[in-house]
Amino acid sequence: MPDYHKPVLLNETITLLDPKEGGIFVDATLGGAGHAAAILEKIGPNGRLIGIDRDQEAIERSRERLKEFGDRAILVKGNFKDLNSILESVGISEIDGALFDLGVSSHQLDSERGFSFSRDEELDMRMSPQDEGPDAKHVVNDYSEVHLAELIYKYGDERYSRRIARMIVEKRWQAPITTTKELADIVTQAIPAQNRWQDIHPATRTFQAIRIEVNKELEAVEVGVPAAIEALKIGGRVCVISFHSLEDRIVKQAFRRYAGHCECPPKLPICVCGAKKTVKILTGKPIISSAEEISGNPRSRSSKLRCAQKIS
Repeated sequence: MPDYHKPVLLNETITLLDPKEGGIFVDATLGGAGHAAAILEKIGPNGRLIGIDRDQEAIERSRERLKEFGDRAILVKGNFKDLNSILESVGISEIDGALFDLGVSSHQLDSERGFSFSRDEELDMRMSPQDEGPDAKHVVNDYSEVHLAELIYKYGDERYSRRIARMIVEKRWQAPITTTKELADIVTQAIPAQNRWQDIHPATRTFQAIRIEVNKELEAVEVGVPAAIEALKIGGRVCVISFHSLEDRIVKQAFRRYAGHCECPPKLPICVCGAKKTVKILTGKPIISSAEEISGNPRSRSSKLRCAQKIS
């Protein structure tokens, strides 16, 4: 079976997560089950892994890949923002570790869901096509110009967000924007010619922003990572692999808050940010992929791995 999704920072993640025989672990972003299989190998016949993914295709492919582990692999279609209720549904109250490999999977990028501008596809960008809710066509064709500009700037760090939003609105008045090629061409036209072709395709940041908006990715990280920390046993660890600064910032701030670093303004008389010293941060700086890994798996070039351990 060809790789559904090549796991990033696999050895580094397993080393930090440190799965032991008989442990209970969560892979909150199952994908192609590369990390999950490695965890299951470590925790042995008495361990259990709860694998979560929003994408039914990922669940089905992972079930096939992990069939040798039998009922030790519990696979759940869901969103890791609902980690508390998912654990409750499978009768688990505490875990020994959790892994989050954030963002879109290689398989999803290669699917026909409109994540990529490298092929002309219908604009969708939902990680789970079975889910209800707005897709990319809705965002592009129905959001106001101001709303579009704000999200493209906020989630894409795109300096020309206003120009892009204005041109999207102008073009959609003529006809709805329904394909990735249409959107990529509009974005490219909106960016001044001398600034279009830098290190990345001119539509990269806009596509990222729309995908994050469609899937509410940052909101899920803000809820899911703290939920995993709360569910950890003493000594348990949570590892998070992120692929852009917005995700990484949320993870870093969550770890710092649980490590007792108050982020409230100095003049506040009491702490209201929720800081409490319950974890020890094991990665002072995030771990990044080696040149060798990047050569074999270009997707890993922007990956950052952080880890924290529950201490109280």
